[in-house]
Formats: sequence, C-alpha cells, structure tokens
Amino acid sequence: MTNLDLFDTPIQSNPSSFDEAWTQWLDGERRAGRLQLDSSVAVYESMWSALTAWCVGNDIAVDNISVLDLDLFLNSRGGNDDISARHAWRFLRLVDRVLAARARLHGSRPNLSAAQLLEQRPELRYANAAEKDPLPTFLPAGEAKRLVTYLSAVRPGRSSAGQSWQEVRNRASVALMLGAGVTPGEIRALEVADAIAEGGRAKGVPWKLRVRGHADAAARETPIAPWAGQLVGYWLAVRAEQGIPGQALFPSTRTGKVWSKVSQYNATKEVLQAAGVDDVDGGSYRLRHTFALRQLRRGKAPGEVASWLGVTDPAVMARYQRVLPAPVDVV
Repeated sequence: MTNLDLFDTPIQSNPSSFDEAWTQWLDGERRAGRLQLDSSVAVYESMWSALTAWCVGNDIAVDNISVLDLDLFLNSRGGNDDISARHAWRFLRLVDRVLAARARLHGSRPNLSAAQLLEQRPELRYANAAEKDPLPTFLPAGEAKRLVTYLSAVRPGRSSAGQSWQEVRNRASVALMLGAGVTPGEIRALEVADAIAEGGRAKGVPWKLRVRGHADAAARETPIAPWAGQLVGYWLAVRAEQGIPGQALFPSTRTGKVWSKVSQYNATKEVLQAAGVDDVDGGSYRLRHTFALRQLRRGKAPGEVASWLGVTDPAVMARYQRVLPAPVDVV
C-alpha cells in the first residue's frame, strides 16, 4: 500500500464547509500560479478528502479542528508505521495553508492547529529537511545596514554621488536583489516598464516590481523597499540622461545591449566587496534570502512572501521557517 492509498478516501457530502475550504484554497493557488501540476493537485486532494471523511465521521467542523484531532487522524492512518514523516509533514502543511486561506477569506482568526502540531513534533517538522539541504544564508543586520548605506550613497547629495552610470546601474541592481527579492536572472530580464511608480507614495519612485515569468516561476509582482525604490528611480533618471535605447532596465552598454550573466555577476561581486560584505561568492542569493526573512519577521504570511519570491515548492518556505524560530537579526 502506498502513502497515497492511505489517504485515498472520497470527499463525502456533509453540512460542514470542508468542500468550500478546499475549493477556495485550490482556486487561489491556481490563480497565483503556485499549483499547476495535476499530479500535485491529486495528491493534495486525496489528503484533504481523507481528513474530511474522518472529521465528518467524528462530528468535527472544519473551523474547530484541533491539534489533538490532527494527531488522532494521523494515528488512524497508521501513524509512523505506515505513513512516512515526510508525507505527514506535507499533509500538515496542506492543512495549515487551507485553513489560513479560509481565515483570510472570512476575516476570521486563523486556525493554527497544524502549525502547532508540527512545532510539537520535531520528527515531522524537519522531515522534509535533509542534512545535505542547508538552511538559507542571509546578511546579518549590521552587514545589511552597511550595504544599504553604501548602495544609497550614489544618489545626488550623498558623499559618493557623481559616480559613472555603470556604477549607478550596478548599485540599483543589487538594491533590487536585497530590497525586492529578485534573482540575478530576473534582474537581467527586467524592462523599464517593470519598475512601477504609478500609484506609489512618491512621484517617480518605483514601489513595486513586475517580474516576468520564466521556467522556474510564474509572472508575479513584488514590493520594493522604499530605499531601493529611490535608488532605482535615480537610476531611471540617469538612464534617460544617458539616452540609452531599448527596454532593458539594466543594459550592459549605452547602446542597450543585454547584460550578460558573467558581466552582471562580476558587477555584483564588486559592489558587495566594496560595501564590505563577507562571502561575496553566491552573495546574490544571500540578498534574496535576507529579503524573504525580513518580510517573514515583519509578520507577512508565508504564502504572500512565497508569491513575491515566485516560490511554488513548500519545501523552500519550510527552510525559511526553520530559521525563524531562532532569533534572526535581519534588516
């Protein structure tokens, strides 16, 4: 018998709102482009169907599911003898996300029973984290503050103002990796129109970024930190003054040539070294991880942060969650 078979129980007609909760969550995930594979939907639906049947049989409403209920349910499926810890982890993460989506739609207090059970059961909580899968690295607060100060110094009126247009471009691109969570590849694909200033608080200052879809993620929008938005706004002004043609937000040359991977990598490395950032190799993703952890520490929902990052794999957000229980000092 497979793990999928253990959860393979059809949803029963019932007066509760289990069906509604499932449908609303699934519709939201599909609209956001986070759940696209039919095979994944089938696995999740099988899990939710089994929980529905068990709760209805025990007269438990969807909004009243408790930690004990979930523990008893897992034991009813055979516990650790028949269900792998990773499968139980995946099931509890699903329950947590479905109930969280239901709470948001109804404006009610979220049911945290699944998250609490994971907190109580470390053998399940870390089931999806292999030792070879390290926690995300990020910039300590002091280092991040120094980097922000260094990046922003290129703007008019600052001590480092008057730099070349390439220097302004380089710093603005690094600012978006730290202040908007985009990847190096996404930086190179950005166009001028993707830096959105309309509707923001300050005229001409981009406050959100449109990131085009690619093989690893669907198209999305992500907020830009105010300090990063100001730097990007200045770069746009410099870009216009230089008369750079084309649509690339960060071109390689004044003729509008596309920025190559190697050239951008070297430019980013030089900026980080100049700012005094340690371990500059692979630093681009440390910037992205710092953005994600900063948003989570500010109380943003993991699902919302995932949508900003273009993340569809729950395991990615789970790694951030593993960092958060311990004191994390991020900017």
